[in-house]
Amino acid sequence: MPADPRGAGRADRAADAAAFFDGARLTLARHLAGLRKSDLAALVGMTPTAVAGWESGGKRPTPATVARLALSLRVEPGFFAMRPSDIAALSGPPHFRSLRSTTQLARDQAFGYGQLAVDIAASLEKHVEYPEPDLPLLPVTPETAAEGADDLPEQAAREVRRRWAMAPGPAPHLVRLLENHGVLVVFSPPQTANVDAYSFDSRLRPVVVLNPVKHDYYRQRFDVAHELGHLVMHADAEPGGRMIEDQANRFAAEFLMPRADIREHLPTAMNRGAWQVLARLKEHWGTSIQALLYRARRLGTLSEVSYRNAMNTLTSRGWRRSEPGLITVLEQPSMLPRALELLAAEGVSEDSLLDQCRVPAGIFRTVTSRAPSPAGPPARDHSPVVSLFG
Repeated sequence: MPADPRGAGRADRAADAAAFFDGARLTLARHLAGLRKSDLAALVGMTPTAVAGWESGGKRPTPATVARLALSLRVEPGFFAMRPSDIAALSGPPHFRSLRSTTQLARDQAFGYGQLAVDIAASLEKHVEYPEPDLPLLPVTPETAAEGADDLPEQAAREVRRRWAMAPGPAPHLVRLLENHGVLVVFSPPQTANVDAYSFDSRLRPVVVLNPVKHDYYRQRFDVAHELGHLVMHADAEPGGRMIEDQANRFAAEFLMPRADIREHLPTAMNRGAWQVLARLKEHWGTSIQALLYRARRLGTLSEVSYRNAMNTLTSRGWRRSEPGLITVLEQPSMLPRALELLAAEGVSEDSLLDQCRVPAGIFRTVTSRAPSPAGPPARDHSPVVSLFG
């Protein structure tokens, strides 16, 4: 019986991948699959020590082992081959909101997706020109904040608005604003919905990855501004600390609701009229009532007691998780979707782009989509991690 040419072709690809094997790509694939080293070792019939050796570059797997790795991780063998310039491997550490509410496995998987998004953007940029990154770097660390003025995050937000020539008042379409200044913004897949929005700086450009199931226009805008704060202030800071997160919140509040423009409009006491004022301010500024209350307390128009009572009212109304609002459509990224549209008009097929990107079609489509992928409710914290490869 003649040999199956497809099997021979896969063996050839495995041999090529073994010759140019990159351990960092194996780590990336393992993270995307939501596996520990011991899990992958069991799937391919090897030891965790062997997997660790391949990932570190200390050892190189045989072509047969590469084929087993590819089958187990549901990628093509070529996924493991090194590139002349692997942008994803050079990305800075990601800024996740809370390190206690998610597992390391879930965070590794989410970051792996973000790294693939950078790979896809780099492949498309060979054909389409993006805006150059134009992000001020204004370091604010716990040490500098302790030594200098207390309002360093607010100063950073005002400086970004100044450099980007933003008019006074509400910020415009925030996702588009970041994209126009060279920031890559994408939605994460529903499998990583238990991980909130996060950001990191790659060698190519800054990246913001948004949660796909937080269907709230107002909170999404605060998320985007919060991640912008990390990118501007915390390039060298240790991610995940409480003070770092507080600084990003303060940056976001000033960026979205500048003190000079909003302070005189904020309520000074909480009564029926104050709630009506907050509802109007919410629509005007594109921020949640919760964010407006946070701003009023920070700027001193509301006392601590009034703020806490107002937050208790939000809780009793069920608004801490979902507030009523007039705008129901999320801000959507357009950098990568528009690039695909331009390439399609030039006759460039998705298959050819997939060959260049070396990523599974499902991940490619999620990364390049304008809207988040359909999904059910967010996964519970510490729930089992599901492979992104399907």
